[in-house]
Amino acid sequence: MAYESTDTITPVFGALADPTRRAILHALARGPRSVSDLAADHDMALPSFLKHIGKLEKSGLVTSDKQGRSRMCRLRPDGFAPAQNWLAQEQARWGGALDRLAMHLETLEKGPRQ
Repeated sequence: MAYESTDTITPVFGALADPTRRAILHALARGPRSVSDLAADHDMALPSFLKHIGKLEKSGLVTSDKQGRSRMCRLRPDGFAPAQNWLAQEQARWGGALDRLAMHLETLEKGPRQ
């Protein structure tokens, strides 16, 4: 199975690498929230918090739009697809390799055939 032609995986894993961004994603899993509402859960200055939102948007995991005076954030579940696909490929590759190794070790333990 071929990897994606453009690197969409690195930004997703980069976004997921930070606990603040994972907490934001967890909060958005319950539904859309305003940036100010999300920021209230974190002890940091708004400009620093907005950098986290920006990284989530660039990764494709979150989208935001202006509604009146508020900026609303929403989770983009399809944004996880590049990472999910890569993980599934690696699981299949390593799962198969580990199964073959286990069979080989089993054969060695039984000793030579007579």
